[in-house]
Amino acid sequence: MSKLVVINACVRQADSRTLRIAEPIIDALASRYQIVRYDLPEMDAVVPLTPALFARRGAGDTPSWALEAAKTIAAADRILIAAPFWDMSFPAVLKCFFEQTSLFDSTFTDTGKTCIGLCKAPRLLYVTTRGMDIATGDPREQATPYLKALGTLWNLGDLTTIAVQNTDYLSPEDLESHISTCIAQGLELAKEW
Repeated sequence: MSKLVVINACVRQADSRTLRIAEPIIDALASRYQIVRYDLPEMDAVVPLTPALFARRGAGDTPSWALEAAKTIAAADRILIAAPFWDMSFPAVLKCFFEQTSLFDSTFTDTGKTCIGLCKAPRLLYVTTRGMDIATGDPREQATPYLKALGTLWNLGDLTTIAVQNTDYLSPEDLESHISTCIAQGLELAKEW
């Protein structure tokens, strides 16, 4: 069975509008994929790289969870990231996760002249909600460009972003309508993803 890696960076967990969209999509994909899930807010080891951690990693002493996650990501057939829009990007825990799993000879390597990715996932899905009225592609939205850039380092394929914007200012009815539309979009995508 093909493998789907789910990276959940929704700090509000059960109250997360982003997870309300992502979970039905993940459930639909579960019939075709073995799911490996990283719920980052519950992972105490996902911290910024400190000088000590960086030195240990440079000496070849990488935390076992990070090495295992990097290898799992590299072997994944698909990757789904659920992360809300925070401070023009996504929660810091997601960046910390990427810092710790961006590992030489696991998610990328080099040729002596340039870096090349070792991941094989031809598709990456990013599910998000934005409280502000900022669309994907707006210069103030830096999560999607970051994920595209990381994709070039890791050799990840096409990135699709499913997003609801202006959620902090929509009426409850309009919010539900927008969330339902995104779920439907994700379920349609899941049929051939």
